[in-house]
Amino acid sequence: MPLPRFCLFASLAVLAGSARVSAQQLSLSRLFYPNFTVSADYLPTASLKDGGSFGLQRSRGFGLIPIQSEVGASLNQRLKFDLKIRHTVLMAQYSQINPTFDEKLQPASGYKSVTLGVIRMQASLRDRLWVYAVGGGITESNETFFTPQPHLFGGAARLHVLGLQTQIVYGTAVVYNQKFRIIPVFGINKRFAKDWRITALLPFQADLNYRVSPWFNLDLIGAYGGFSGGFQQISSSSTEKLLRRQNYQHVKVSLAANAHLFTVLNVSVEAGAAGFRKLRTFNSAQENLTTETPAVGPYLGVSLRYITSRSTISSKLTKKMGIGLGGDGGINW
Repeated sequence: MPLPRFCLFASLAVLAGSARVSAQQLSLSRLFYPNFTVSADYLPTASLKDGGSFGLQRSRGFGLIPIQSEVGASLNQRLKFDLKIRHTVLMAQYSQINPTFDEKLQPASGYKSVTLGVIRMQASLRDRLWVYAVGGGITESNETFFTPQPHLFGGAARLHVLGLQTQIVYGTAVVYNQKFRIIPVFGINKRFAKDWRITALLPFQADLNYRVSPWFNLDLIGAYGGFSGGFQQISSSSTEKLLRRQNYQHVKVSLAANAHLFTVLNVSVEAGAAGFRKLRTFNSAQENLTTETPAVGPYLGVSLRYITSRSTISSKLTKKMGIGLGGDGGINW
């Protein structure tokens, strides 16, 4: 939802270009709490430039589980005191992606996508705050699921906390998805009025948030998204099964309404439009076979997030760091 997609200010700086995590709202504070999100996206059938139509439905489950937290103090060679904090989080996502052509599901089973990753935050008085991430996954049809072409990602970003209202992050992501890409990233998280905040992770997403009340807020979102999935195609001249890869991308602009219920649940509903759409098919040699341009069309999404447990220490820490927007325990939903 408001990208979770892939969800996380500093960590998304090194994840967004590869795992394409979808999230309701960019928030560093979520890294401190075990949480799980289920979501669904729907792009109705839109016409293709060369005839026919294309539509897309996607559902996913996304979880973050802190697996290690430690605090230590030391003296360097100049006998200067340094306090170090290390926090490690496991990330897991499963998605079912169902593209349709002329209102028929192709491939017949859609695509199944699995992504696993590890995010590590390291902060000290001397080196400030760094975020590292590494992981990988697959997106394949039933026919190619056990002979996948995996995607891998890794990267590092440095976060500067400029007072309680502003943070900036910059870094680099390295992505492998049939070829290597190096993606520089820059982000800013700025609260510029009592109830207004802007968060951007360029070149992936920008989010303007307005807090209507402690339990309700709105997001205006611009984001890049898509998928890359492998499938089999029967040759028209023989019964040979050919490996193919389908790449889809779009830019969406949307408005999301987020309601916070029973202190541990967040429900989000999103509506907007998707444009700048490209749909390509590649062979096993990464040669472009076809290119389609679906028309601009509506985008709809809904998600439910559950925070499984809470920590008083983490709540106070995130609130003091200014990475929590809400008034409840420092959680930035």
